[in-house]
Amino acid sequence: MRDLAPDIVRQRILIEGYYTVAVDEEVIREFFAHITKRLDLRTYDVPVIFAPGGEGKDANEGFDAFVPLIDSGISLYVWTGPRFLSAVAFTCK
Repeated sequence: MRDLAPDIVRQRILIEGYYTVAVDEEVIREFFAHITKRLDLRTYDVPVIFAPGGEGKDANEGFDAFVPLIDSGISLYVWTGPRFLSAVAFTCK
């Protein structure tokens, strides 16, 4: 695949999988704290966490979350029914 912007430094990683722990807003905050520390990334604000609770399809019930980084951000999507998550970290570091 051709790099559309070779002059812009950026990296991204997609992490997906099933989980076994009970997930709530505190667990999501701990996840963001752990991954940013482990990857040596700096945040500039607290995570924003949404739990739309019954406004969409039952199959999509869960959490949408984002933590802003000095050099970009991390998005997290959690499906509580199938206990599945998808996280995308994007950084210009």
